[in-house]
Amino acid sequence: MAPRIHICIDTADPWALAPFWADALGYKVGQPLSGSTYLYLEAPDPSAPVVYFQTVPEPKVVKNRLHLDLRSAEPDVLIEHLESLGATRIGDRHSGRSCNWFQVMADPAGNEFCVCDESGRLLS
Repeated sequence: MAPRIHICIDTADPWALAPFWADALGYKVGQPLSGSTYLYLEAPDPSAPVVYFQTVPEPKVVKNRLHLDLRSAEPDVLIEHLESLGATRIGDRHSGRSCNWFQVMADPAGNEFCVCDESGRLLS
């Protein structure tokens, strides 16, 4: 049997970062447990990966060794929406192997992720 995927995002302030990822992934921010250092998102479907945030004291200082790819048939719309939520673009777009192109971005806490184009339009 394959394991279920749980994604933990370290951050100094889970309550500040959770709304960004809830909106980006189509999840909802869950209710925090009293005295807990964890904050869970509520998935729209029980088979979706579990996403939660862990409070950590240290700031992010280097590039992530693991990141999420958000794949979209409307990547430009998604990028603009994520920027309106506080994300930033990192560098230029790159040609992709498993998608047409991808844009590296950072969430409001500086965690890198990619938006991948699945529209069929090539990078020009």
